[in-house]
Amino acid sequence: MDIENKISGLTQLGNYINEFLKKDSKDFNESDVEFEILLKKSEIENPWFTVDNQKFALRQWAGLITDSNIRDWLGNYSPSGTSKKVGLILAGNIPLVGFHDVISVILSNHIPVIKLSSKDKYMLPFLLKKWKEFSKDRVSYEMVEKLEDFDAVIATGSNNTARYLEYYFKDHMSIIRKNRTSVAVLKGDETDEELRLLAKDIFQYFGLGCRNVTRIFIPQDFLLDRLFENFLDFKDIIHHHKYANNYDYNRAVYLLNQEKFWDNNFVMLKEDDKLFSPLSVINFSRYSSLDEVKDFIRENEESIQCIVAKKDLDFDSVGLGEAQNPGLSTYADNVDTMKFLEVI
Repeated sequence: MDIENKISGLTQLGNYINEFLKKDSKDFNESDVEFEILLKKSEIENPWFTVDNQKFALRQWAGLITDSNIRDWLGNYSPSGTSKKVGLILAGNIPLVGFHDVISVILSNHIPVIKLSSKDKYMLPFLLKKWKEFSKDRVSYEMVEKLEDFDAVIATGSNNTARYLEYYFKDHMSIIRKNRTSVAVLKGDETDEELRLLAKDIFQYFGLGCRNVTRIFIPQDFLLDRLFENFLDFKDIIHHHKYANNYDYNRAVYLLNQEKFWDNNFVMLKEDDKLFSPLSVINFSRYSSLDEVKDFIRENEESIQCIVAKKDLDFDSVGLGEAQNPGLSTYADNVDTMKFLEVI
């Protein structure tokens, strides 16, 4: 069956990625050399996509697309009996952010019609080419510059873009995604190790993903120095020129406006109720009771992708350090893509 070939091919792709990441460059074969060149080319064209960040994303995906993980995930759904064309307008804020949509469409027995982000246009086509090879040519997809021939659409954009997309695709079944970000809730008794894990949730991918934490809730007596001390593993982030430009700009604005902020020379903390913060800035607020936090989250749930907190705080949350490790059944905007693909 085609589905067996697709699953087998995807599993082999995961194995191929793992082997590639373990190899020394002197042991590369022709395919590995091509892959490495594409990673470097991606970084040159989009400096946010450092080779290290691209390899982090690849490592996460290779750990996900195992045979058992894929079968456990698909066991909750029924593939469509009729193959449809599903238009995908992919984001490009972090590496491979659209890969989940692509594999969801293919494993639902549909054909993705893919409009790549100009910021992420090399790695996904390469991985799809390898998946097709590994699946005995059973994987079908199309790459397009403009969506024209499709039955349904999944599109990701900013809040402003989403309004345009909703109008443009009003006659089609669609999932239209908007801006989201993530929050962390600290209990106050977190260890230094746990706060270092939180730093990963903040700084991985330079903070550009919807699963990156941009707002932290802390108890009234929590010392901000504890955050700065445990963020130091990421101090070298300031040497990245685009990140440094954002840091310098935002710092200058706060100084000119005489706004209060705390600074450790690579990230700023600002006491602010806003959910979204500028790049290089983390908003925080102090709470007296968790009910205040729950009220805020309830009021802003349409803009929150995930909550990072210890389990004993009783939030629907992921653990500290786990924000960038979503599973196959974790969906952007909390909309079940596979359920949508069952009924188109």
